Amino acid sequence: MSKAFVFPGQGAQTIGMGKALAEAYPAARAVFEEVDAALGEKLSDLIWSGTIEDLTLTANAQPALMATSIAALRAMQAEGFGLDLTSFVAGHSLGEYSALCAAGALDLSDTARLLRIRGIAMQEAVPVGLGAMAALLGLDFAAAAEVAEEAAKGEVCQAANDNDPAQVVVSGHKAAVERALEIAKSRGAKRAILLPVSAPFHCALMQPAADRMALALAEVTIRAPAVPVVANVRAEAVTDPETIRRLLVEQVTGSVRWRESVLWMAGQGVTEFWEIGAGKALSGMVKRIAKDAATRSIGTPEDIAALKG
Repeated sequence: MSKAFVFPGQGAQTIGMGKALAEAYPAARAVFEEVDAALGEKLSDLIWSGTIEDLTLTANAQPALMATSIAALRAMQAEGFGLDLTSFVAGHSLGEYSALCAAGALDLSDTARLLRIRGIAMQEAVPVGLGAMAALLGLDFAAAAEVAEEAAKGEVCQAANDNDPAQVVVSGHKAAVERALEIAKSRGAKRAILLPVSAPFHCALMQPAADRMALALAEVTIRAPAVPVVANVRAEAVTDPETIRRLLVEQVTGSVRWRESVLWMAGQGVTEFWEIGAGKALSGMVKRIAKDAATRSIGTPEDIAALKG
């Protein structure tokens, strides 16, 4: 029975995430301390006792979610549940950085700094209020892509996240995304809703952020991962460091091909997906994509204790 470790993206953040892990496991606490040192600030204080508004800011949420995921993994490893259990690692958007760190392709400090830069760059790429994202529920990717194309009318509107068979997120100029909501409803979408995000991620409007990430990624060491990493923009495993570097730049403007990534892993024999870090969003998606797959969410000491059961 083959397993994959998967790592959540933005939206999974909650105040207090990872605190119980840090209190129960020195290895988990060390992760938060290293991330604090890398960023030159007490991000851990914000995660554990700040406001959800501050934590949700992209520049904070991205390194915070990664730190929580790696802390959970280190706690698992302390109990003997390590990378030797898994055939692949993958992550949703920023979660791909968590996956790369988990697999040893990126150092933890470098990952934290990259995600801080990525968060700031993505936030600054588009003036606030100019862009938007919306979830189209009940349409598959092909139908959602057609809706986005029709809604664009000379502006940017792209299918940004292919999350599962009936959930696709579109991203782009606010007016175009609002047009997409109406078109989607007329095409039979069950629901079409604007998302509470601060920028239009994973579309062409993010090109300035992609350019900044290219410069930042050029400065860091990327090693071959200990376990193949399934890349968002390819929906298949990659192991070559220079390919990983290039795909992380492409990922900023490219679609998150999560549905295809899960199907690809299932096609390689993965029958169990362990979601490591905050929340259970990916487990829900996996269940809708690969209906026979087992899922497990691991983000607390209790979750790790249950692994021993």
